[in-house]
Amino acid sequence: MKIKTITCHHVYNHGAYLQAYALVTHLKSMGHDAEIINYRPDYLRGHFKLTACNPQYSRIGLGWLYILTKLPLRLLALKRKKAFDKFYKQFIPVTTTEYKHLNELKINPPIADCYIAGSDQIWNTSFRNGTDAAFYLDFGSRNTLRISYAASFATEKLEPHAVNFVKTALHNFDHISVREESGLNILQEHGFNGSIVVDPVFLLPPSHWYNSASTQVPSDDYVLIYDFEKCDTVKQIAQKIAQKLGLKIYSVSPYRLKYADKNFINYGPDSFIGLIKNARYVISNSFHGTVFALIFNKDFIITKRSDGLNIRMSDLCNRYNLSSRIVDTTTPISDLIKPIDYAQIQPLIEADINSSKSYLEKCLRSSTNTQNSSK
Repeated sequence: MKIKTITCHHVYNHGAYLQAYALVTHLKSMGHDAEIINYRPDYLRGHFKLTACNPQYSRIGLGWLYILTKLPLRLLALKRKKAFDKFYKQFIPVTTTEYKHLNELKINPPIADCYIAGSDQIWNTSFRNGTDAAFYLDFGSRNTLRISYAASFATEKLEPHAVNFVKTALHNFDHISVREESGLNILQEHGFNGSIVVDPVFLLPPSHWYNSASTQVPSDDYVLIYDFEKCDTVKQIAQKIAQKLGLKIYSVSPYRLKYADKNFINYGPDSFIGLIKNARYVISNSFHGTVFALIFNKDFIITKRSDGLNIRMSDLCNRYNLSSRIVDTTTPISDLIKPIDYAQIQPLIEADINSSKSYLEKCLRSSTNTQNSSK
């Protein structure tokens, strides 16, 4: 079967790249001809643009000064871009045609037997992609099978302005699956049925990720930080754990953390995998930081984010009886360093993986003539 997937695949984020890669890789392992639709609208472009300017400064005629001030750091950041682009070119299979607007997809849609939307935060209505009809498969022949796989709303409620749009757009699908319990609740609240499936990175066996991990990472004893917010809670907890366990602090965050012994900012997704694989302990406020800690059976903890995108991690931990791993600065050190009993958790994860694979196989065997009750 010829399958085209669509997701936010080229946004210079470790998790975004790896989930996009994992889904097409799993589909290929099933014997399908799969690739990602190279959809890059304006709001998902322009990363690392050297001449980007704050409109406030442009309005008062100081745009050039703003750009010059930012230029040194932007030039350094190109190393990060280079690392991600190398992984992208080597591992992310995309359509030859690049689409920059929904209308381009509608006028010249990629030919496929099946379109799959997902995974990750493609339906987060706090972001522009969450109200972009492209991510609800509003293009192509109506005879093409349409599936969502592990799509995430990333929040507990839709933004009020987006409710009617999402309710209409979801009727495009023959089969709907989401990644979180909260996503299932949103579907049911608005009159749709759906299923919960695992993130695509779970579909590939741990051995695949072991082999994909970069070997150019340290083998020291360290606690790994993956922090999107330069969070003081992460800092305090990391320092407590590092001192208690005698570990160094390494960071693979997108920002330089002054308290870390080493910062791995300008490294691609393969190094991200390797750093988690080799870590003694993982501290994160990221969904995929948590997922890869689970894949590699690492002890980890999660701190909450100020942007409110916490339900993804909460749902994941609750599903595997790990809610105690969500901590704050008042959590006793004995709880912070308490080992995770993976002998109890791994069977639960394996059951979800097998169920998700079966779900995907069943959907792909169906046809658009067999309408899901969500429509």
